[in-house]
Amino acid sequence: MDNLLKSLPWWVKWIGIPVIALVVFGGLVASLISIVVGLLFKVIVFVILVGALVFVVKRVTSGGGSKRDW
Repeated sequence: MDNLLKSLPWWVKWIGIPVIALVVFGGLVASLISIVVGLLFKVIVFVILVGALVFVVKRVTSGGGSKRDW
């Protein structure tokens, strides 16, 4: 295999083979990227919501029932 790749022109190794790989595995790569981005978005939304909940609970409980701070 190594001798086969050495005998090929540079453009086949660096352009042709990656293009063929993208055509064959492009759908798989795109779906994996979309799953990772979707999961990352959900994690960020979760962290923001939990932070907001903690902020609101601390704000309400630290006031001792006083509405003056709101």
